Amino acid sequence: MTTSGSSDSTPRASSGVAVRPSAEPAAANPRDAEPSEDAQRFWDERYRGGTQPGRGRPNAVFAELVAGLPTGSALDLGCGPGGDTLWLAGRGWTVTAVDISPTALAGVRAEAAAAGLEKRIRTEHHDLSVSFPTGRFDLVSAQFLQSPLAFPRQRVLRRAAEAVAPGGLLLVVEHASVPPWGRVAHPDVKLPTAAETLAGLALAEGEWTVEIAEPRSREATGPGGETATLDDNVIAARRRR
Repeated sequence: MTTSGSSDSTPRASSGVAVRPSAEPAAANPRDAEPSEDAQRFWDERYRGGTQPGRGRPNAVFAELVAGLPTGSALDLGCGPGGDTLWLAGRGWTVTAVDISPTALAGVRAEAAAAGLEKRIRTEHHDLSVSFPTGRFDLVSAQFLQSPLAFPRQRVLRRAAEAVAPGGLLLVVEHASVPPWGRVAHPDVKLPTAAETLAGLALAEGEWTVEIAEPRSREATGPGGETATLDDNVIAARRRR
């Protein structure tokens, strides 16, 4: 789900422009909470529809920033069709791939098996609004973790930060502008600035080094072949040892 992400900076599972935060509190025991059937159905239908943005390719900014890192353990939140997950595993990382969509996760497992990477990839089914993977990771990735459905994104990103191991990196890439082809459907959407997302993480002072917190521009192509320059926010923060 994007409550998935994407490759080539397209959201893995959502249209990626309508972000509806939720004020709902976390479940009392989130590991025992049931995923939302409506949200799961939404993302499953998207993946069954045959349109899977980014399939087989990592996000461009993600690949650029991660390529030079030493391999280790990674958590891919909202893995979607698994472009980032498969790219990481192919470079020697051990990856936990998380999504709300069983259809997406089945696709990741099939792609991993076809590439001989199944021993490096573990899939976990989570609705991140009610449950979250356990453990600490050297890399926690949230690529375009934005949704047209109600989604407590700030709380989820804070939980993502908690999952970063000492010396590890939290990498968030998000939409910062609405493409021209999405403005009719989403005329009133307000997307966060990089500073707003960074502030929302509430990173403990003295425990983190913020390496990047800025907008970046890219060229994108819409469904009708139209092109535009879009802005994304990139936040990279490293937990100190």
